[in-house]
Amino acid sequence: MPESTIAQIKTLLDTNKATNEQLQAWKQDKRAGVQQALNRYEKKQQQINKELQMYADMSRFEKEYHRQGIRLVAGVDEVGRGPLAGPVTAAAVILPETLIIPGLTDSKKLSEAKRNYYSEIIKEKALAYCIKHVGAADIDKYNIYQASKMAMTWAVEGLGIKAGALLVDAMELPVSLPQTSLIKGDSRSVSIAAASVIAKVERDAAMKKMAEAYPGILLKTIKAMGRRLIWKH
Repeated sequence: MPESTIAQIKTLLDTNKATNEQLQAWKQDKRAGVQQALNRYEKKQQQINKELQMYADMSRFEKEYHRQGIRLVAGVDEVGRGPLAGPVTAAAVILPETLIIPGLTDSKKLSEAKRNYYSEIIKEKALAYCIKHVGAADIDKYNIYQASKMAMTWAVEGLGIKAGALLVDAMELPVSLPQTSLIKGDSRSVSIAAASVIAKVERDAAMKKMAEAYPGILLKTIKAMGRRLIWKH
C-alpha cells in the first residue's frame, strides 16, 4: 500500500476519520509535516476532552434534580445590572438532558463571536427559552436588584413549558418551584450559562439598534443622565 501523503493525513486528522491503527503508525513516521499535524491533532483532542469534562462538571446541579425525578430544569440569569444605559435583560432556558455543548460557560468569559455561536445552538436545541427586558423606568422605580428579580421571574413565567425546578444565578425568585441559588452560577451550571449567553446576545443586539437609531445621542444621554435612559418594555 502506498504511503499516505501529508495532505491526506491532515485531512483524515481534521475530519476525525483516522483510525487508532493509523494514529499509531503515523507516530513512527519520520516526516516533520506528519509530526506537526499529529501535535495539532493531539492538542485539539485535549481541548475537546477538557471542554467535555467542564460541561460534565457544570451539569451536576441539573443531574441532582434529575435524580430526584425532576426532568425539566430551567437555568435563569440576567445581564445589564452594571451598564449606565438600557434595560436589565433576563433569560430562562430548559436544556435537554442529553444535550452536550462543549465550551459553553459564563457569557462574560466568551468572545462576541463565541456568544453568538452558542446562542444559535441554545435557541435551536433548547426545549424552551424565554427572554425578558425590564426598562429604565422600572429600574428607577424599584431599584436594580428588584428590577433584575422582576425580569428573571417574567422569563420563568414566559417559558413555553413549565419548569419543574430552577437553577438561578445568585437570586431567589418569588415562584412556587424548587430552586437552587448559585453564586457565580453562570460558571457552575450549564443551564445558567445558557441563560446568560442568550440574554447577553439579546441585550447587546438591542443596544446596538438603539445606538444606530440615536447616533451620538446615546453617549451624551448616558453622560448627562446616567441610567435614566428611557427604555420601554
